[in-house]
Amino acid sequence: MFGGALVSALLVAKFAPEAQGHGTDSAIEAVHTDPRRIRSRTIVVKTIASALTIGSGGSGGREGPAAQISAGFGSILTRQLNLTDEDGRIAVSLGIGSGIGAIFGAPLGGAVLAASIVYREDFDYPSLVPGFITSATAYAVSAPILGFDPLFGHVASDFRFHQPLQLLWFVLLGIVAARVGYLYARTFHGTVGLAERLPGHAVLKPAIGGLAVGLLGLALPQVLSSGYGWAQAAAARDTLMAIPLWIVLILPLAKIVATSLSIGTGGSGGIFGPGIVIGGFTGAAIWRLGELVHAPGLPDNPGVFVVVGMMACFGSVAHAPLAVMIMVAEMTASFAVVPCAMVAVGIAYLLISRTGISIYEAQRLNRDAGGAERGESTASEDP
Repeated sequence: MFGGALVSALLVAKFAPEAQGHGTDSAIEAVHTDPRRIRSRTIVVKTIASALTIGSGGSGGREGPAAQISAGFGSILTRQLNLTDEDGRIAVSLGIGSGIGAIFGAPLGGAVLAASIVYREDFDYPSLVPGFITSATAYAVSAPILGFDPLFGHVASDFRFHQPLQLLWFVLLGIVAARVGYLYARTFHGTVGLAERLPGHAVLKPAIGGLAVGLLGLALPQVLSSGYGWAQAAAARDTLMAIPLWIVLILPLAKIVATSLSIGTGGSGGIFGPGIVIGGFTGAAIWRLGELVHAPGLPDNPGVFVVVGMMACFGSVAHAPLAVMIMVAEMTASFAVVPCAMVAVGIAYLLISRTGISIYEAQRLNRDAGGAERGESTASEDP
């Protein structure tokens, strides 16, 4: 982990400093300020640096690099075709959504994400319909390589909502998911701020973060790399019951720490994927505690709790509840959980909205705020 983080940091520092971190914020910032700003070399450096960080055990996801890389192609098109600023912003937004949708095998969610990820309390309607086309095309190109099956398999496809009292469990899950999502954002941003203030070369900080993650991984190997396999294991009763209870309970917090150390110190990788795993194990922990005391109304299978936990935890803190709900449903072939998910995600989003925090700091509040900023920027550049 130390070696991968060190080599990754050296590449980023020498060739493309903007490729450090998770990359999605950089792509969102390009949408709001200058859609031509993403350099071609960033695409290459981000690809290699992310492979080194994640491949050596760093706690990160593939979607952050995919978002910045795909947004980079949108930026190249903006320059090469001499698109207007407005069309360029749409092109970069479509790159973010279609790249993430393709890597997760979730084309509809990717299209909705392109229209929602750049704002906290708004929706970019001009990006929605073009997003259908780009996301479907990206999925058609990537699926023959990555596979057509859902990323996490058919997790809760057999679940049927038939007992209204079950919704009380999802009220609880929404509240807990909001707290965990809030902790994720605060810990990650706090780590970024601390790493910026600490003395030392920018190359050493990701390496030290990688070393710390490696040591944590010796005690808790479930925190290493993406963690998708562990999330999938948590969704089935037999495999979840085989995991010690203390690991299930502590893993969401440990994954938050590992991701903050891997990416918040300057490593290259995504924060969406770890957020999905964190939310999944939050749901698994609630199910295990309920099963331990034989709580009434608890579903027999933890899959629905894992899926809804994924949706509620990251959908709320990313301020993209609809997009993440659709994406996770596609990733798990679990559209049957939507009635329960709507309760949990809605509660989690309302709670997070009161805090004013987001995992993506480059998001603007709404289209008026973004437009005003772009207008000010343009005016300041006039002679």
